[in-house]
Amino acid sequence: MHVLLIEDDLDLGSALQKSLKAAGFSSEWLRRSADAPQHPADLDYACVLLDLSLPDGSGFELLNTWRKQGATVPIIILTARATLEERLHGLDSGADDFIVKPFATAELLSRLRAVLRRYAQQASETWQIGPLQIEPKRHRLCLAGAEIELSPREFQILLELAREPGMVVSKGELAQRLEPLGEPLNFSAIEVHICNLRNKIGAGHIRTIRGVGYLLQA
Repeated sequence: MHVLLIEDDLDLGSALQKSLKAAGFSSEWLRRSADAPQHPADLDYACVLLDLSLPDGSGFELLNTWRKQGATVPIIILTARATLEERLHGLDSGADDFIVKPFATAELLSRLRAVLRRYAQQASETWQIGPLQIEPKRHRLCLAGAEIELSPREFQILLELAREPGMVVSKGELAQRLEPLGEPLNFSAIEVHICNLRNKIGAGHIRTIRGVGYLLQA
């Protein structure tokens, strides 16, 4: 999963990117409000980690702009402002969580996984979608209780579809999510991986919407 980090502190930003990578997340790091996406269509991330105190503006301004435009991406605020008023303002403005600096990286990663879990409408770290049991943290899949071996790419595709079960993910979106830091994955390669995934979990779980993309049956 790909995370957008907006944080001006060089040491913290670098450390967070390393921790995210170690936890299995890819990330894009920006340091200014002006460099951040301005429209919901450009916010195709699993989550945004947003610092409130940016050198060219307030993170609150970005948060308010995105939410007013209808952006639904999960957003976790990072800030040194510890007052109750600031926390309430952040949550009421549309943030999904609020973490006060300094914080333990392990806590941030735990909160990140919790937000992603809620976004996928899951109640625990094991995501239950029909007979599929997906454990994102362990990169593990079980089908009706039996463990299924998936390649890293197959698991990545399944997890992207599982973020929005029952919703169509276009081929273009999927291609970009699978290679967020480079050239989007070739559509032909996606089709091969989808075919292999269907062979392992059953063709009925992943539906093709012709000319659009794929959805995981809810």
